[in-house]
Amino acid sequence: MSGIAIGSLIFACLMVLLVLRVPIGIAMFTMGAVGYGVLSGGDVNRVLDLLKTLAYARLSNYDIAVIPLFLLMGQFATQGGLSAALFRFVAAFMGHWRGGVAMAAVGACAGFGAICGSSLATAATMGQVALPELRRMGYAGSLSTGALAAGGTLGILIPPSVPLVIYAILTQESIGKLFMAALLPGVIAMVGYMVVVRLFVLLRPAAAPAGPVVPWPERLQALAQVSPVLLVFLVVIVGIYGGWANPTEAAAIGAAACGLLAVFRGGLRWPGFKASLLGTAQATAMIYLVLLGADMLNTALALSQMPSELAAWVQASALSPMLVMVAILVIYILLGCVMDSLAMILLTIPIFYPMVMGLEFHGLNATDKSVWFGILALMVVEIGLVHPPVGMNVYIINRLARDVPLSETFKGVMPFLASDLLRIGLLLAFPSIALVLVRSFGG
Repeated sequence: MSGIAIGSLIFACLMVLLVLRVPIGIAMFTMGAVGYGVLSGGDVNRVLDLLKTLAYARLSNYDIAVIPLFLLMGQFATQGGLSAALFRFVAAFMGHWRGGVAMAAVGACAGFGAICGSSLATAATMGQVALPELRRMGYAGSLSTGALAAGGTLGILIPPSVPLVIYAILTQESIGKLFMAALLPGVIAMVGYMVVVRLFVLLRPAAAPAGPVVPWPERLQALAQVSPVLLVFLVVIVGIYGGWANPTEAAAIGAAACGLLAVFRGGLRWPGFKASLLGTAQATAMIYLVLLGADMLNTALALSQMPSELAAWVQASALSPMLVMVAILVIYILLGCVMDSLAMILLTIPIFYPMVMGLEFHGLNATDKSVWFGILALMVVEIGLVHPPVGMNVYIINRLARDVPLSETFKGVMPFLASDLLRIGLLLAFPSIALVLVRSFGG
C-alpha cells in the first residue's frame, strides 16, 4: 500500500473512534500507536520505546509551559471579575447607540480574549456578564446570543492564543511573530462584528433599542476600573514584541499580575483561587493529552510517508496554489462540523503544512508563508466554533440563554459568519494584512 492509502486508512479508523465518542486525545493516541506498530513490523517494544521518548521530548519543551500560564491568567481574570469591568467600560462608551450594548459585548470579548487565549472561556464568561444586560435592554434573542457566540471566537484570534502556541510548537515557528501577525486580523474581526450588529439594527431597529447616555464621570470611573487590565495586556504583548521577555516569561508576568489584580479588586478569594488552579490543571492536562496523542499519530503518519507523498502529489498536479489553499480551508470548515479547534490544528497541520510550504503564494518567503498560513488556519478554525451542527460557542451561549431556541442562536450567528468569510477572502488576497506588523517590528 502507498503512504497515502495507509494514512487514509488510519484517518478513517480515527473518524470511527470519534463517531463512537472516544475522546480525541485517546483516539489519536490509539490510532497512532496501532499504525506505528503495524508499520514497524508489529514490534510492541518499538512502540513502547517511542512512547517513552515522545513523552519526554514533548513535555520537556520549554515553550509548552506558556500554555498553563496563559490558561491561569484567564482563570484569574474570570474568577476575579475582570470580565465584568471590561464589559462595563465598553458599554459606558457605546451603550447609548442602537445596538451599542451588543457591540460592547463584542468589544469586551476582544478585551477578555487578550488576557484569556481561549474562545470557549471567553464565550462562557462574557455570556454570563453580558446576557443579563442585553435581556434587560430588550435585545432580540438571536442578536444577543449570535453576537456573544461570534464574539467569543475572538478569544483565540486576539493574542495571546493557545491554538497559535500549538501551531508554533508544531511548525517550529516564532510565537511572538504569530501573536503579532494575529493582532491586526483580530482587530478587523472585532470591527467587522460590530459592523454586522449595526447592519442588523438598521434592518430590524426594534431588535436593539438604544440605552441611556452614560455621564462622563461614570465613563472615566469605568476607565479607571479597567485600566489595570489594559496595563496587563500591554505589558504581556509589548514584552513579547519588544523582545525583553519571551512568551513564557511574559505569560508568567501576566498570570501573576492578573492574580494580584483579582485579589486587590476583591473578586478573588481562597475558593476562587483553588477553582483557578483546578481549572488550569484540568485544561492543561486535556491539552497535553491531546498533544501526546497527536505526536503519536503524526509519528505514524510520518513513517507511512503520507505527508511527503501528498505534498509531492500536490506539487506535481499543476493545480493552482490558491485553489489548493481554498480546498484546505474548505476542509477545515467541514472538519469544524465534527471536532474542536485544538483537535483540528493538531490533526491537520502535519498534513497541510508541508503542502503549503511547497507552493508559491504571492512571492512570500518561507517564514512569511508559515506565519500567513497559521493565521489563515486559525481564522477558519474559528468558524468551526460557531457554524452548525457543532458550533461549541453556540451551545455554550445557548445553555446560558435558555429562553432562546437553539435555531434562533444559529440564525443569529449567520451574519457574523458572512463577516468571517469576507475577512478570510481579504487575507487570502492580501497577506500583508497579517504580515505588516511582523515585517515592521518583528525583525
